[in-house]
Amino acid sequence: MTSWAGRTAAEIAAAVREKRVTPREVVAEHLARIELLDARVGAFRTLRATAALAEADEVAARADLAELPLAGVPVAVKDNLAVRGESTRNGTAASPDTPADEDHVTVARLRAAGAVVVGLTNCPELCVFGTTEGVHGTARNPWDTTRTAGGSSGGSAAAVAAGMVPIALGNDGMGSLRIPAANCGLVGLKPGHGVVPAGIGHGDWFGMSENGPLATTVEDARLMFSVLAGTEAATAGSAEGSAVAATDVVGAGDPVTRTVAVSVRSPLMGVTVSRPYADAAREAGELLAGAGHRVRRADPPYPVWLGTTSLTHWTAGTAVDAEGLDPRLLARRTRVHAALGRRFVGSVRSGVRREQLRERFEPFFAEHEVLLTPALARRGPAAAEWHRRGWLRNVLVNTNCSPLTPPWNLTGWPAMAVPFGTLASGVPGAVQLVGRPGSEAVLLELAGQLEELRPWTRTAPMEGSGCGSAVAGRGPVPPTGQRARCITCKPTLPLVGWA
Repeated sequence: MTSWAGRTAAEIAAAVREKRVTPREVVAEHLARIELLDARVGAFRTLRATAALAEADEVAARADLAELPLAGVPVAVKDNLAVRGESTRNGTAASPDTPADEDHVTVARLRAAGAVVVGLTNCPELCVFGTTEGVHGTARNPWDTTRTAGGSSGGSAAAVAAGMVPIALGNDGMGSLRIPAANCGLVGLKPGHGVVPAGIGHGDWFGMSENGPLATTVEDARLMFSVLAGTEAATAGSAEGSAVAATDVVGAGDPVTRTVAVSVRSPLMGVTVSRPYADAAREAGELLAGAGHRVRRADPPYPVWLGTTSLTHWTAGTAVDAEGLDPRLLARRTRVHAALGRRFVGSVRSGVRREQLRERFEPFFAEHEVLLTPALARRGPAAAEWHRRGWLRNVLVNTNCSPLTPPWNLTGWPAMAVPFGTLASGVPGAVQLVGRPGSEAVLLELAGQLEELRPWTRTAPMEGSGCGSAVAGRGPVPPTGQRARCITCKPTLPLVGWA
């Protein structure tokens, strides 16, 4: 019997279009996987089991089933985007527990393409921090459950990395897609400003926050991005052609020689990039050079004021999102963040610093089509109750882990995390690709070449399962004397005291 949990979105959609499997069968398998694994991973805030199965039957009955690019594909949605009939809690106890009347536009596009929403995923309060924990749960990295999945799209990333869904919807205001993607070994694309509808919080963090895909393959990321951007073909003429047409629009095709700059310099003074992540970026650059691209070492002209500009925008965005909420129901770190940001809202809203940053980077990107950097400076911190710890401690941990993502939210330019190599702990490494406005297809093209040149294990295996999906040395080892379930196939082995 074929198992569909753990398959790619492209594989599932093709099978559903060809009626080799029903949407209900696919969704039921993934719901069973979530039931088995999520107590350890903490990806979901709420599941929609009954509704998802009913919606899967609706997809099966659609007259255009053979033309749907995401036919029957289970998808998870970050809990700051509206899903019809479900409350949107945004990681906080301060938000109303009121069902949404309609879907967010990105959710509506996924449904129109045939996807089935199985649940809403955990995020930190108001999606502020780069770790995911709070009153609704803690999202752990499936590769090493002692570590955070990252944030703020940590629940979505954990769900995909654990094979609970093939793709998930998240968003990125200072790295909130790329950070958890890098931690969890996923492809995470932050589109450029205006490419995918935003509508996140109260003003999209002044236009810095973007919705985007989390996936285990570049093909799936490209496919989901085409749907979110509204560029998939309305009709394709055949089941096989529909997926091809959907991806061609966003640049799947013959590779072109690109000019790539490799930089391992941290944008923030006083924050260094650890050797494993720096080495990954250098090695990725060497592979692209070997593939025929023009690759050279070059650092972007990061200004000395980048750190303060990042902080003022980060806190001001939180201040706007916290308006109207009962501060007594917010965690202390969030209250402090918002209080600091209120004094900067006016200056941040003017957009002066963001425009200055774009002008500063434009000559660099006129000379180089793509910038390749480490995705993170160091691996994510422990999965812990960070929401109960002090504001400064949270800010320092976030800044030291992920200094390389915020500049590209400030500019509004596309950037993505791509798995690359393995850290000494056995968890995936990652690099970041950054491009000019409108270069999402170029980034996906280069990411696809890296995937071909240095393939990665798509979902997190755990040793001791005897599962053929595991790659030697790629899974976290449970404590001595304990046995783990594999989370890339149906768990069958005993699990004792390992959370």
